[in-house]
Amino acid sequence: MRFTLATSIVALAVLAAAAPQPAGQRIGMAIPITKRSSLVKADKSVNFDALKSHVAAVKAKIRRGFTNYEKNTGRKHPSDVGGIERRGAGDPLTDYRSELWYGSISVGTPAKSFTVDFDTGSSDLFLPGSACNSSCSGHTKWDPSSSSTSQDLGISFSLKYGNGSVTVSGEQYTDIVSIAGFSAPTQTLGAANTYSSGFESSQFPADGLMGMAFQTLSDYNASPVFQTIVSEGCLSDPVFSFKLSSSGAELYIGGSNSTLYTGSFTYTPVTWQSYWQVNMDNVKGNNKKILTNVAAIIDTGTTFIIGTPLDVSTLYNALGGTAAPSAGQGFYTFPCSSFPSISLTFGGKSFPIAASALNLGPVSSGSSDCLSGLVGEDTGS
Repeated sequence: MRFTLATSIVALAVLAAAAPQPAGQRIGMAIPITKRSSLVKADKSVNFDALKSHVAAVKAKIRRGFTNYEKNTGRKHPSDVGGIERRGAGDPLTDYRSELWYGSISVGTPAKSFTVDFDTGSSDLFLPGSACNSSCSGHTKWDPSSSSTSQDLGISFSLKYGNGSVTVSGEQYTDIVSIAGFSAPTQTLGAANTYSSGFESSQFPADGLMGMAFQTLSDYNASPVFQTIVSEGCLSDPVFSFKLSSSGAELYIGGSNSTLYTGSFTYTPVTWQSYWQVNMDNVKGNNKKILTNVAAIIDTGTTFIIGTPLDVSTLYNALGGTAAPSAGQGFYTFPCSSFPSISLTFGGKSFPIAASALNLGPVSSGSSDCLSGLVGEDTGS
């Protein structure tokens, strides 16, 4: 059974992701991160336009990852079984209306600070360049000519997101990129000369995006920032970890922040080095195993938990969920007062999803029916 799962770690307080390169000497450092969300309206009911836009972005994101994987490796990704129209190659991005997690990095010599969306479901870094159009207003721009360590690769890039109306294009460079005091020299990144209106600062608060998956997904076919840092041998532990929370959220480079958790980690191996793809033992509903042997993608750039329509339907049929065609195919509702108990099992350990995370809110103002954040969508898996 294949049930590819993209999640913003609603079930995991900390994601530890080990890279396959040797470690170095320095201890880890933390970066505070901030979230942005407009999935609900002012009255706390669900914003259906934002939900649909985000699902479209996730669908395109996974497809583009498959496209880049095949371009870079010469073979199809094992989870790519077709069924979805390809909409061009490009680096995936969380749609501007969804929830994203962003923090600071620095680029160049002298170093200049920028905010980026940290996305484990993609692999490339881009920033608004000095020649970027008026849609970059409000963002901090990167001027490669002001950095003594930048180098123009003479390669253009053009990326499309969601339904293709949100775009980024520009030129590829290399420069020093630093995060939490750790540096990636000669790092490939994009300087955008065009941001579409979807990237205006009022809708997309981060300056750019930094992908944290593997090189096989890179539109540039270049080493991602974290992998470059690890290859420098400057980390005592080749690991990054996230705490995604409404307060005190952070990205920790070089290990995990032991002050933020108790007990021991549960480990599960990466099964395919493209996305952070692992095997999930099962999905339980009200303490009953409903889905087993699940291929899962751990993705900080996806707000929902997304599975194939058939498997999500199987899960909700067992739990008494009601299809919500007004929200779009794959969405389901439950009475707001009686949401089911759903848990995800990794490495033999079950992680329950808090009802407050699974429940996206009433379908309309004052409604007693609420929308679930576990969604069925054909992503090609």
